Amino acid sequence: MIVVAGESLIDLVPEGAGAVPPSPLAPLVPRPGGGPYNTAVALGRLGADVAFCSRASTDAFGEALVEGLRAAGVSDALVQRGPEPTTLAVASVGPDGSARYGFYVEGTADRLFALPERLPADVRSLAFGTCSLALEPGASAYEALLRREAGRGAFTLLDPNIRPGLIPDAADYRERFAGWLPYVSLLKLSEEDASWLGGTPAEWLRRGPSAVVLTRGAAGLTVFSAAGEVSVPAVGVRVADTIGAGDTVNAALLHGLADRPVESLDSGAWKELLTYAAKAAAVTCTRVGAEPPYAAELTA
Repeated sequence: MIVVAGESLIDLVPEGAGAVPPSPLAPLVPRPGGGPYNTAVALGRLGADVAFCSRASTDAFGEALVEGLRAAGVSDALVQRGPEPTTLAVASVGPDGSARYGFYVEGTADRLFALPERLPADVRSLAFGTCSLALEPGASAYEALLRREAGRGAFTLLDPNIRPGLIPDAADYRERFAGWLPYVSLLKLSEEDASWLGGTPAEWLRRGPSAVVLTRGAAGLTVFSAAGEVSVPAVGVRVADTIGAGDTVNAALLHGLADRPVESLDSGAWKELLTYAAKAAAVTCTRVGAEPPYAAELTA
C-alpha cells in the first residue's frame, strides 16, 4: 500500500480558466485540491492500492473531499475528522495556464493533524509535501511521521511544492528541509522550488535521497541519480491550466516504480518512467482544475 500524507483543500478556480486570457473577474468554481490530496486521487485513478492520511473537516467541503477519495478508490481509513472549516485556495490562472494561489488557512481542520499511532503493516511507500509541512501544529506531526516511517525502512517521496506566502520564516524552512533529506528516498520538485530553496540536485543527493526528479514545465522532466542525468520532453497539449500536474507526476512516479528500488533503475528505466509521468501530467493539463487521468487513458 502507498500512503499519501498531507492536506486536502478546496481550490476556487476561475470559471472558464481554459480561456486565453482568463477573465480576472470570472466567478470562482470550487474544486477538490491540495497537493497530497491530488496525488492520492491520481494514484487511485491509476489503479494503485493507496490510502490518504490527513485531517478533514466535517463541513460540506470536507464531506465532498472524502467522497472524492472514495470515488477514486482511495482508502479514507487514515483520515481524521474535525468540525473546523476546510482550507480554501483561491487560484488565479495566467495566459499560459500557470496557477498562483492565495490561501485561507487560519483555524482549518487539516492544520490539526495528529501523528497516528501506527500505519497498516502493508504500507511500503509514503508521499509527503506542500502546505502540510509548512503549517503548524500539523507540520510537526507530518515530519514525525516521515522520520518514523523512513526509520522502519519505508520508501518516501517528498514534494516540497513551495508556497512562499505560507512560510513566515524562509531561512527556518530551508533548514528544516535540509533536515528532512536523510529520510527521503525520492525528492521531486519544480525548477521554481529549486530556485527558492537555493540548492542543487548534487547537494541534495549527498544529503540522502537516491534520486532527484526536477519538473521543468514545458521543457519536460529530468532525473539525477546514480544512473546519471536523464531527461525527457514534455508532451505537447493544449493547456487548460497546470493545476495538479506536479501532483500527477508524483503519483505516476510512485505507481510506475511499484516495488523496484530507485537504486536499481538504469538510464533506460528512468527514461521509461519519466515518459509515463510526462504523459500523465499532460492529460491533467488539458483539464480545468486537478483532474488526473485514469490508467486506461495512458495506455490508449
